[in-house]
Amino acid sequence: MTSNLYVKHARVWVPDQAEVWRPAELLRDYTPGDTSLLLRLDDGTELEQKLSKEKKEPLLPPLRNPDILVGENDLTALSYLHEPAVLHNLRVRFVESKTIYTYCGIVLVAINPYESLPIYGSDIINAYSGQNTGDMDPHIFAVAEEAYRQMAQDEKNQSIIVSGESGAGKTVSAKYAMRYFATVSGSCSDANIEDRVLASSPIMEAIGNAKTTRNDNSSRFGKYIAIGFNRKHHIIGANMRTYLLEKSRVVFQAKEERNYHIFYQLCASSHWPEFKELKLGRADDFHFTNQGKNPSIAGVDDETDMASTRRAFTMMGIDEGQQMALFRVLAAVLHLGNVEVKQLRADNSSVCPDDVSLQAFCALMGVPVTEMAQWLCHRKLKMATETYNKPVPKEQALNGRDALAKHIYARLFDWIVARINTALKAVGKEHSFIGVLDIYGFETFEVNSFEQFCINYANEKLQQQFNLHVFKLEQEEYMKEDIPWILIDFHDNQPCISLIEAKMGILDLLDEECRMPKGSDESWAQKLYSSHEKSSSHFLKPRMSNSAFIVLHFADKVEYQCEGFLEKNKDTVNQEQISLLRSAECGLLLELLQEEECVPAQTRLKTPQSSTRKSVGLQFRNSLHLLMDSLSATAAHYVRCIKPNDHKAAFTLDPVRAMQQLRACGVLETIRISAAGFPSRWTYQEFLTRYRVLMTQADMLPDRNLTCKKVLPRLLQDEGKYQFGKSKIFFRAGQVAYLEKLRSDRLRAACVRIQKTIRCWLARRKYIALRKAAITIQRHTRGLLARRLVLSLRRSRAALVIQKYQRMWAARRMYQRQREGALLLQRLYRAYAARQEYQRRLHERKVCVLQRWVKGWRARVWYRRVRAAVVLLQSCVRRMLARRELKRLRVEARSVEHFRKLNVGMENKIMQLQRKIDEQHKDNRLLEERLSVMGASHTAEQERLIGQLERLKGVEEESRNQSERLVFLGAELASSRQEVERCCQEQQEQQQKAQAEREAWEQRVAELNKQNVLLKSEKEELNKLILEQQEKTEEQQRAHEENTERLQSDLNEERCRYQNLLSEHHELEERHSDLKKQQSLTKASHQRSEFFSSQTDVSEGGVSAGGCGARERKVVELERDKHTLQNELDSREEQLLTSKAKRQELESANRKLKRELSEIREALSKSSESHTAAPGSLAYQVVLEQLSSANEELELRKEEVLILRSQLCAPESQKSKETDGASGNSSRSPTFDLHELNEDGELWMAYQGLKDTNRLLLSQLQSETKMRSTLTEEVAALRSALQGATEEQARQQELLKDTLRLPQDARVPTSLQHEINRLTTHNLELMERTERQQGELRLLRRQLKAYTRRAGDTEVLAQGSLEVMAMSSLPRRERDCSGMLVCRTEDQGKLLKNLITDLRPRGVAVSMMPGLPAYILFMCLRHADHSNDDQRATTLLNATIHTIKTLIKRKGEDFETVSFWLANTTCFLQCLQQYSGEEVYSRHNTPQQNEHCLKNFDLANYRKVLCNLAIRIYQQLIRCMEDTLQPLIVPGMLEQDSIQGVLGVKATGMRKRTCSVTEEGGGLSFDSIVRQLSSFHTTLLQHGTPFFLLGLISKQLFRSIAATTLNSLLLRKDMCSWSKGLQIRYNVCQLEDWLQEKGLMNCGAREMLEPLIQAAQLLQMKKKTKEEAEAIASMCTALSAVQIVKILNLYTPVNEFEERVSSSFMKTIEECLKPRKESSQLLMDTKTLFPVTFPFSPSSVSLDTIQIPSSLNLAFLSRV
Repeated sequence: MTSNLYVKHARVWVPDQAEVWRPAELLRDYTPGDTSLLLRLDDGTELEQKLSKEKKEPLLPPLRNPDILVGENDLTALSYLHEPAVLHNLRVRFVESKTIYTYCGIVLVAINPYESLPIYGSDIINAYSGQNTGDMDPHIFAVAEEAYRQMAQDEKNQSIIVSGESGAGKTVSAKYAMRYFATVSGSCSDANIEDRVLASSPIMEAIGNAKTTRNDNSSRFGKYIAIGFNRKHHIIGANMRTYLLEKSRVVFQAKEERNYHIFYQLCASSHWPEFKELKLGRADDFHFTNQGKNPSIAGVDDETDMASTRRAFTMMGIDEGQQMALFRVLAAVLHLGNVEVKQLRADNSSVCPDDVSLQAFCALMGVPVTEMAQWLCHRKLKMATETYNKPVPKEQALNGRDALAKHIYARLFDWIVARINTALKAVGKEHSFIGVLDIYGFETFEVNSFEQFCINYANEKLQQQFNLHVFKLEQEEYMKEDIPWILIDFHDNQPCISLIEAKMGILDLLDEECRMPKGSDESWAQKLYSSHEKSSSHFLKPRMSNSAFIVLHFADKVEYQCEGFLEKNKDTVNQEQISLLRSAECGLLLELLQEEECVPAQTRLKTPQSSTRKSVGLQFRNSLHLLMDSLSATAAHYVRCIKPNDHKAAFTLDPVRAMQQLRACGVLETIRISAAGFPSRWTYQEFLTRYRVLMTQADMLPDRNLTCKKVLPRLLQDEGKYQFGKSKIFFRAGQVAYLEKLRSDRLRAACVRIQKTIRCWLARRKYIALRKAAITIQRHTRGLLARRLVLSLRRSRAALVIQKYQRMWAARRMYQRQREGALLLQRLYRAYAARQEYQRRLHERKVCVLQRWVKGWRARVWYRRVRAAVVLLQSCVRRMLARRELKRLRVEARSVEHFRKLNVGMENKIMQLQRKIDEQHKDNRLLEERLSVMGASHTAEQERLIGQLERLKGVEEESRNQSERLVFLGAELASSRQEVERCCQEQQEQQQKAQAEREAWEQRVAELNKQNVLLKSEKEELNKLILEQQEKTEEQQRAHEENTERLQSDLNEERCRYQNLLSEHHELEERHSDLKKQQSLTKASHQRSEFFSSQTDVSEGGVSAGGCGARERKVVELERDKHTLQNELDSREEQLLTSKAKRQELESANRKLKRELSEIREALSKSSESHTAAPGSLAYQVVLEQLSSANEELELRKEEVLILRSQLCAPESQKSKETDGASGNSSRSPTFDLHELNEDGELWMAYQGLKDTNRLLLSQLQSETKMRSTLTEEVAALRSALQGATEEQARQQELLKDTLRLPQDARVPTSLQHEINRLTTHNLELMERTERQQGELRLLRRQLKAYTRRAGDTEVLAQGSLEVMAMSSLPRRERDCSGMLVCRTEDQGKLLKNLITDLRPRGVAVSMMPGLPAYILFMCLRHADHSNDDQRATTLLNATIHTIKTLIKRKGEDFETVSFWLANTTCFLQCLQQYSGEEVYSRHNTPQQNEHCLKNFDLANYRKVLCNLAIRIYQQLIRCMEDTLQPLIVPGMLEQDSIQGVLGVKATGMRKRTCSVTEEGGGLSFDSIVRQLSSFHTTLLQHGTPFFLLGLISKQLFRSIAATTLNSLLLRKDMCSWSKGLQIRYNVCQLEDWLQEKGLMNCGAREMLEPLIQAAQLLQMKKKTKEEAEAIASMCTALSAVQIVKILNLYTPVNEFEERVSSSFMKTIEECLKPRKESSQLLMDTKTLFPVTFPFSPSSVSLDTIQIPSSLNLAFLSRV
């Protein structure tokens, strides 16, 4: 097998001093027995490497992994597990992919990037929350989520061990882990424990971190933070334990190092007023801070850090006084270091009492100067019988001074840690905890002392625990899969630990030497040499030193200098100095020293010398054992931090330093343990999917396990290289690489065969194309020759035809000329003869006319004379006959008999005539009245007609004048003809003159041409200006469009904010109600506890204390709610100001419309003066006056109604205040004063007042809008009337013109007939208009009476329900009613229970009409409206809304319930709109539906409440649907293989993915998403959801699908490949088909998938050249620059034929994306909700046709 792998072109690793390992390639095959290998390095150089032998076997260089395995998330997924493979994989991920986290089995390797990365935001936390560790890319959040989930599921404590050397990023990793716990556990909304834990970081960094040669902020201590959780897994507290503070740094620092940061912060802030008394200065002035010769750090401001430290102290509960006391102690330590000790003699020294530093120290500490000066250079010796003071030499005095400084600082450090733990103390009972261990890593320096020895000892213990844990996990995995367990030989460091801590070990000998009176470092070293030099293999003696020793640690061998070990281990302090300090005046110092005295007895060593003080080594060993016990009792999670380089360069990896740390932190040991067994593990499905190409059809069996067991022995002949487990196949190291080689060879052979076939097909296709081209060329050539022959023949024929037609044309032209000459002569002659004949006939005509007129005149004269003679003769004869008759009548009259004959019957006739006369008098009076009415109008009309007739007469006279003028013009025409002839002659003369002038004009034209050129240039300039203006106009238009789009987006954002505010308001209401319930329960329990107080024990007292703590938390929450409501109140006040401004605008517009109306009225009144019976006539003026008076009266009534409403708001709000105040007082606890909380009703009263104010303003705005619409309608009516008058006038003018065309005798009757018809029509119109105005006046009077009646009922209305809104009254209208349901007030509860609470949506949706509950509720409301019972209507509406809210709150997770009531709430809202009677809604109704409109109540305010309720239900529906769909998205869109055979599965290492491959017959697939979407769509359709809501819901769901899929893609390296892009595009096409099938393509859901589509295209595009980078930048507009770069960094080839994205291309794409100004957020927001509106959609359902099924149990309702 080995010889098969080491063949020509095989890639290996060779050792290198600079790069540790270098890649190389074999130039010839290796055969067993060869002593060397011929290699070629990556730079092209060739070398021959000698092979060394171990156990008679040659040591061959390590093989390189295939390229597709390089860059894996888990190092254990590599086929070849060795040092170079690990180092290369980390380098590729860190340097090329900019990925800082990598798994190594159970270990998370974190490399410090030395750069801020946007991968720790709340969106990333939410993305990792609830996910399996193997499903996401490596991250500190993934480890924290694994620990948190195991704690919640297994009920076991967890530990996260973060280790690494100084500067590797341990503290930052621990901080992010704690932030993750706080975010996912919800502690941010409780006691802010996370903020306090994070606030402890600046404090601990100030007092425990310092600058070293390797790190500017190195932690010089270890800490273990245990974060406590309750049973609900919420953070309730934390506790911190520290280990081995480096006290020696207080008094000594090496070159280029610093003391602890707090000292430099104090010196930098010494000029602050409060620090004047500390007598500080620059850091260079103090001995304890100037030894490193470089007191500053680049980029660090110590003064700013001091301010941060003080804020952190305040947050941790350390007040200003304690802080100043703390700073006094620290300043005293600095002054103590400057105390100068003088040498008097060899064994004697002294300190001058006048020393400035000593005086400052004693002043700050409050101790006597002389005594402190004495005990700094003296020591008290106690003998058996006496005690005396012994002076000490200068060196011991300096050591004693330094020991005192270290002791004070250590006690201060412990005190601060204790205060932090007090601030982080758990509130309740701790159920479980997660510990975060931030501890130093393995250290080795040029000079290693006692601190490095303890640090390395701790790392030895941690490494042993780590090895056992890894070994245990491996054993469990093998036993779980029934794999034969073979003991793996791993490095056991127990001998090294025994060397340190065992009896007679290094620490034991050190303690023994410390107890010796004259013990020294040299004697202790000699004891070590004699005890361990020969007995222990881990102990060595240096050759050139007798004061040092070497320990062989697991990571490296370290040489320790013995100097200072005893002193540091003793940690002795002069007791006289301590006693003197205990009498100091500094309160904090006394507290520190008293705590030292009060150490519990159980913490002391139980040794015969119990009175002796513990050594530092013993204390550290005991604390380390406690730590190991704690870690052993928890489930451990490991984070190994790596420092990539010593220069702090971003994303630069030093291979030598990295390899040192990998060996030291145990990563390579993990790799070695894994490689010793079966490191590569594949499930049967993964193996079958990946290596299906190596199998034949005969190998495939129904059972995939049997298939794998059948095929694998054929592929791997050595059975020891693999093992079959229950669910996995285990491979030895290198076997996966061999299988990959077989797979690539098979694929390469298949590719060659495909290429061969395609090339053959291409060649044949080319030959066929060439043959076809040759035939085509021949065909076209022959056609060309034939066309040329035909063209020649055609030309010959055409020449003959041309000649023929030319000759014919010449002959025809000659004939035509001759014919035209003859015709001209004939025409001239005939014209002359005709003119002569015309003149003769004209002369004869004129003579006849003269004769006719003369003869006529003579006949008329003769006739007049004859007629006059005949008339005279007749008159004479008649006169004679009349005289004769007169005489005869006179004679008869004188006779009596004649008189009697005449009087017979005269009396009867007189009576009849009298009666007729009376009747005629009555008729005459009626006629006179009619004539008087008609006379006036006829008179005015007659005057007008007379005026028109006079004008027409003038027109007639004018026409006569025109006729005369025509005659005159005829004469002028004749004269003009003569002038024309004369002009022709003059023209000939002028042509001659013109010829002379032409030359002058030509010159002028030339000049004009020059001017024209100038004008053209000016024209071009003007055109340029016009183009510029057009461009500016286009820019302005684009700016206008952008402004419009921005305004639209602002409107949508405003809607989103309003709806978010609405949802928050509902949540606050729910929380308020829950808190009220809890408060009532708490009160009841408190009363019971008081009643049974005599029987309460200690445990119950603890419970009550816990209850008090819970109440305190509730108080905090209520205060937060109060602030939230106050902010909402402020926002509402801003909205109120905005509404006032809008109202002022409406009032100004209203005044403008009134002015226009008055102007129109004036114009009409003026027009009425000249036109009779026009719209401005007397009757119309009367109507207008009545209408104006009615409008004024309505304005007064409106003002009165507004005043009444404002008066009603006050008592209602007062009543709610009293009610809420009473409830708040009754629910108060006897031990807590809650008068500032919400129970007092102040917030509720403010909220109710705000609602009343908003409602009042809304009603005012609605009334103003209605008034404006009314005025607009009036103006439109007046304009139409004016237009009708204008048309009438034009029609009259047309009639007059027609009349004038008639003969004069017929004009007058025709004009009179037209006028009579017009007046009749106009009178009828006036009568109809008068009746309509009278009806409107009656309606206005009734409304006025209704307003007056409501004004008297204010007390009754003030007692109405305030549950939903405080309404003063319901405006009323009068309509006819039908199609109603009678529901009594006492039956409303039963109605709502049967119709809402107990109703099952599934049965209603299947068997009944959609929206049936909404229709039933509206029909009950209609009967209340018909009965004019506003109390019943208000109660029904309020109860309905409250019941729906309660149901949604209780069953918010039930999709069918929420969708059902969303549809019914929308339907109920549509019913209130459709049957409101408003014109904008009723015009869509049928006549029958208009009869069902409400007649008394105006429910516009309730429509707003229902709209808000529908928005709330919609948001709950979206949350419910997203919660159902969320688990299906990532498995269906990314993990499931939608296109069989396209995707390739790679090894995933020890952290297996949960859903990486869909098992046969189970699992989640893309079809699950489609089925769920179809189920949603079907249910929504069954419930009658409007189509616009279906589109909006689909848009929201598709955005959630796109956002979740893209976020998962951005966090999973294994999903970023070409084949995955193909799968995503296929799935997106399936979603588009679903939209097309459901008819939802135009709802905007397709656009929501655009980011996902572009991400898929990005994965499939070429990524090499600059043009391709520009194409990516221009195409991916829906993706941000951060997302594009992230996807390209994560792009991972699945097959050998794919290529990685090069670093040069990444730089190019980053340059192309630089101009973009976008947010740096990486992930899409999955919680965004689009704003929802509810447009009006009329229903065709008639209320009369609705039938109530008996299954609803609504028999108590009766139909009307």
